[in-house]
Amino acid sequence: MSKAGDLVARLTLWLCVVSLLGIVLVQSWQVFGRYLLNDSPSWTEPLALLLMNTTMMCAAALGVRSHAHFRFSLLSERLSPLAQRVLNGLALVIAVALGLLLAIGGAILFWSDRDVLLAGTLLPEGARYLPLVLGGALMAGFALERGLRL
Repeated sequence: MSKAGDLVARLTLWLCVVSLLGIVLVQSWQVFGRYLLNDSPSWTEPLALLLMNTTMMCAAALGVRSHAHFRFSLLSERLSPLAQRVLNGLALVIAVALGLLLAIGGAILFWSDRDVLLAGTLLPEGARYLPLVLGGALMAGFALERGLRL
C-alpha cells in the first residue's frame, strides 16, 4: 500500500474516531439539557446525525481500502486465477464508479441546499450531504489505489 494512501487512511480513521466522540458529547449534552436543565437543545439531533453519517461513510471507504467490504467470494474462489483477476478488476471499476457517483451526487445535493439552514443549527441544509461527498471520494480513491496494485 502506498505511503500517501496509508496517510489518508490514517486520517480517515481519526475522522471516524473524532466523529464518534462528537456523537457521545452531543448526545450527552442532549441528555443533560433535557433532564437537568429542562431545556432540550434543538441542534443536537441534526449534528449527531451529521456525525453519524460522517463515521459511516468514512468507515465504508476504509472497508473498500482494506478489501473488507461486502462481497461474494464464493463465486470468485471457484473461478480460474485469470477469471478472478478480471472479476476483481470489475469490482474495482464498480467501486470507483459508485464512489464517484456518491461524491458527485452529494456535491450536487449540497450545492442545491446551501441557502437553507438545517433545522436548529446555523449549518446549511446541504451540510447533510457532505459525508456523501467525502466518503464517495475516499471510496473512489481507495479503489483506484487498489487497482494500481493489481
